Amino acid sequence: MPVNASRRSPQRPTPVVRAKAPRPEARRVANRSGAGGRPAVALVPQAEPLSDAEIHDRIVHALLDQRLSPGTRLREDELGAVFGVSRTRIRQVLIRLSSERLVTLRPNAGASVTEPSPREAREVFNARRLIEPSLAAACAGRVSATDLARLAALIEQEEALRDAGARGAAIRLAGDFHLALAELAGDATLERFARELISRTSLVLMCFGPRDHGEAREAGGCRCRDHRTLLAALRLRDASAAARFMAEHLARLESQLVFDAEEAPQRPLAELLGAG
Repeated sequence: MPVNASRRSPQRPTPVVRAKAPRPEARRVANRSGAGGRPAVALVPQAEPLSDAEIHDRIVHALLDQRLSPGTRLREDELGAVFGVSRTRIRQVLIRLSSERLVTLRPNAGASVTEPSPREAREVFNARRLIEPSLAAACAGRVSATDLARLAALIEQEEALRDAGARGAAIRLAGDFHLALAELAGDATLERFARELISRTSLVLMCFGPRDHGEAREAGGCRCRDHRTLLAALRLRDASAAARFMAEHLARLESQLVFDAEEAPQRPLAELLGAG
């Protein structure tokens, strides 16, 4: 018998197949050499935008390398163009750097790299003498053979950079040696304080470090020798000697400061940060 049309099952609509959107971390690239005349599709990774922490570290790295001089203007739009992010994100990074005393924020004047005064320079070294001898002593009781090898490698790299005339990079390696000691001491709170003070020391040295080439090289050589003396105390597990050598080392560094530094010419931010 014929089936009543009204009792037939309704036809289901043909499902629409939607093409999947490309994954955010990749884009499609056509290649005419694909099989069957069809273009082959390859996935090429896109460069991920830097995080705020990475932007912060790039700027600090430029400070430690002495590529960003005290007084350098840090314009939000220019930094945003350098790092490919918004001014809002740059502003948050600058606020963090300001809390670390590395950047100065002034109303209606923007941000600039902090210019430490002679008083602030002495305060930085006073604070380091309060913290780092105890860190060196703690480190003497904790370091392993691997840790000692790491510290020795930092000293060798610093000496090689000084011999090559790369003073800024050598100063950063000297700071890395102190940061490594603070890390190995196992006190996270003191390590955080030391990290800020060591970064500020780079600004102090740019403002008040020896300007004469011979004096600068001699000061650098003294630092390397001091680091080797500290390393010897650590190898002997001599905590009191390590603390004493650290205090003497910091006092010697402060004694080399000259409080009549001349202002250096400012260079474009893109050039200063491009090698970070």
